[in-house]
Amino acid sequence: MSDSPIPSSGLPLAGMKVLDVSSFIAAPVAATVMADYGADVVKIEPPVGGDPNRTLGTIASYPKSPINYSWEMDSRGKRSVALDLVTEAGQGVLYRLATTADVFITNYPLAVRAKLKMGHDVIRPLNTRLIYASFTGYGESGPDMNLPGFDSTAFFARSGLLDCNRYEGQPPGVAMPGQGDRVSGMTLFGAIMLALFMRERTGQGDLVTSNLYANGLWSNGVGAQAALLGAFLPPRPPHDRPRNAITNIYQTKDERWIQLTIVMEDRHWPLFADLIDRRDLLTDPRFGSTAERRKNATALAAILAPIFAADTYVSWRTRLLSKGIPNGLIGRLQDLPDDAQAVAAGAVVETANPVMPRGLAAPFKLASTTVPPHKSAPALGADTEAVLQEAGYGARQIETLKKVGAFGT
Repeated sequence: MSDSPIPSSGLPLAGMKVLDVSSFIAAPVAATVMADYGADVVKIEPPVGGDPNRTLGTIASYPKSPINYSWEMDSRGKRSVALDLVTEAGQGVLYRLATTADVFITNYPLAVRAKLKMGHDVIRPLNTRLIYASFTGYGESGPDMNLPGFDSTAFFARSGLLDCNRYEGQPPGVAMPGQGDRVSGMTLFGAIMLALFMRERTGQGDLVTSNLYANGLWSNGVGAQAALLGAFLPPRPPHDRPRNAITNIYQTKDERWIQLTIVMEDRHWPLFADLIDRRDLLTDPRFGSTAERRKNATALAAILAPIFAADTYVSWRTRLLSKGIPNGLIGRLQDLPDDAQAVAAGAVVETANPVMPRGLAAPFKLASTTVPPHKSAPALGADTEAVLQEAGYGARQIETLKKVGAFGT
């Protein structure tokens, strides 16, 4: 690990230097988690506008808030350096920072990296211990390697996820922004940590790659692996005509939706029939076996729908869990602020950010580590001079860099 200007905190990645030369969500998320766990993450941004994620919350598909929550969530705890990488002077600063960094993260398109002279072939020779983490839409080779990739196109659309979740006779749905990005960012984080582990053994850095398309296929693993064997399912039938009536959704009296999930049928089907006071279903030849229940799923769903509609979700949850029958509420995001389990599980945490006092934690925990409250995200270029001074630049050198446009005009 390199020397760090931030005092050791006892966190696993304290003393680690990370250059976050990426934009939007997927790659920056990997750097965000590293910052949570103690790394000194320096975000390199264009002087004009910065990372586009600074303004993503203004687009139509984002929930509206006076707080720039997307930027705060994805850039918490980082430091910002405004650097014009089109200029030779800006590139020179980047190169110097890379010589003492542990990790270099980028998701710039491959052609843009070549133009800005920041590809793996340029950066890695500067520092043999550096982990160069490259994230793309569709991978580093192949006919689509240079296509622009977003989670909506590469992760959800191309991978078949949207089509797999399409209902019969309906067009594919559209995912909420950033869902595939955040999952993919965790993959990149894991790959970086594996490369750092290998560096402890070999002393050498490595090239780490991941992409949205591969992450989408991995997330869609059941359907994708089946497809490689020539097996496919038709679009989902509606809930009143399900493939399986006991792994189906039903609306309750209070207009919530419950997901019934009876998988161990030999054990739970009799218990469920007893619970709903319909033991006659156990002797009904239409529902006497798994095969018959599948064959007559529409008829069974028609019987169960009014039963579920006669009571509230809370009552159903209590009754089903008393018999050990798996079920779940179809959650609504408006319920999250009052969800005690989200806090108890460590998914929602208190922060040190006055504009966003509660936030989402990385989806894992170490028993030996207490992650400090999340800090605010940086203003554009707020740490440029401090970071350059730490890299050995004197006041006159910094002034000269300003004059030649290294930090923009």
